[in-house]
Amino acid sequence: MVSAMLILPAIDAIAKGLSDTISAGEVAWVRLFFQVIFLLPLLARHSFSIEGSIWVHISRGVLTAAAGIFFFAALAVMPLANAVAIFFVSPLIFTLLGAIFLGEPIGRGRISVIVAGFIGALLIIQPSYDDFGAISLLPVCAAISFAFYMLLTRKLARGGEFFSAISMQFYAGLFGTIFLTGVLIVGSLMEVQFLAVVLPDQYEWALLAVLALIATAGHILIALAASRMGAAQIAPFQYLEIIGATALGFIFFGEFPDQTAWIGIFIIIFSGLYIFNRETHDIRKVVETTRR
Repeated sequence: MVSAMLILPAIDAIAKGLSDTISAGEVAWVRLFFQVIFLLPLLARHSFSIEGSIWVHISRGVLTAAAGIFFFAALAVMPLANAVAIFFVSPLIFTLLGAIFLGEPIGRGRISVIVAGFIGALLIIQPSYDDFGAISLLPVCAAISFAFYMLLTRKLARGGEFFSAISMQFYAGLFGTIFLTGVLIVGSLMEVQFLAVVLPDQYEWALLAVLALIATAGHILIALAASRMGAAQIAPFQYLEIIGATALGFIFFGEFPDQTAWIGIFIIIFSGLYIFNRETHDIRKVVETTRR
């Protein structure tokens, strides 16, 4: 999970760098299409049959596609670190969804810090909304989509039958690509700017391929982590992404969060760390009780 969070900000930096010429929808489509191509040889060694409900796999593909469009569209105009920081409400939503749908433990303390995390997000959104309008809410939409994507990932990973990370990501990419193909066709006909389709040049194709490779590797690592850790354990590690996002935003785009944004970021991070510490404490209590 740590490895995934340290490499994934590079996706956002590349997408932001391409945003002047390549639309958010096209970036999301290429990212998922390449994911399918990269994983096809690995999956060819095994059966292509889909275990479990096909609708869960389709839903994961649609959710990851939606999260990509929302987030890449926000990156086109928002500072990288601000967009990522707002997206950080995703682990909080994920923790809440894990309690509601998977029956994973959550107490009053965790609920309180989840609320605090949303307050932190609002501190970041408020000045961003003044500058960018409703676009500043797109990372929240991406966060919600990704939280449900992680919920389904966790559900598959903890199912009675074995689901390999490679298979899960292949079908997420496949169904996401199919979904985005239809979205891009409709968007192009309706002349929606963030769904426009153009032919990338050689340099842009290379960047898109690197973006897809990083995304594929990162999400395989996330799927592997989800098969071994609970939702509340996984969630806090996503905050490591702010390190790479802030550094890349400053180096390549000269962006740096303002004072209000940093306050919101620290509140969100504190909320996630609290949940992680409570989860660790609960696990230790269970282990000690078992030993006794």
